[in-house]
Amino acid sequence: MAILEYAVAAEIYEQINRSKLHDLKNDLIMAAVRYGEIRVRTQQPAAATDPQIDADRTRAHNVFIDACNILARNMAKAGEDATWRETLGEDRKTIGDLACYIYCFLGLAAR
Repeated sequence: MAILEYAVAAEIYEQINRSKLHDLKNDLIMAAVRYGEIRVRTQQPAAATDPQIDADRTRAHNVFIDACNILARNMAKAGEDATWRETLGEDRKTIGDLACYIYCFLGLAAR
């Protein structure tokens, strides 16, 4: 398991953004934001007393992975470039890193 490099995450995000499947792309982005928020919360001291946080994080992570798979599958069916999904791979931590990068990219774009 390797940490997802910034340049790779940025390229994947660009490929995702080029998709014309707006609803599925939005689902992926919203799932990334949800997972990113929870992952950040797990690093706060209050997380130690939250018995639900691990279950919430796992559930949000699974939703993000599903959103990646659904978007990539539908992009390929629509003739769009979905090679980003193969580049991303199957490692759960790496996929979670992408969600956090997306969260970061969106935050920076909103300023």
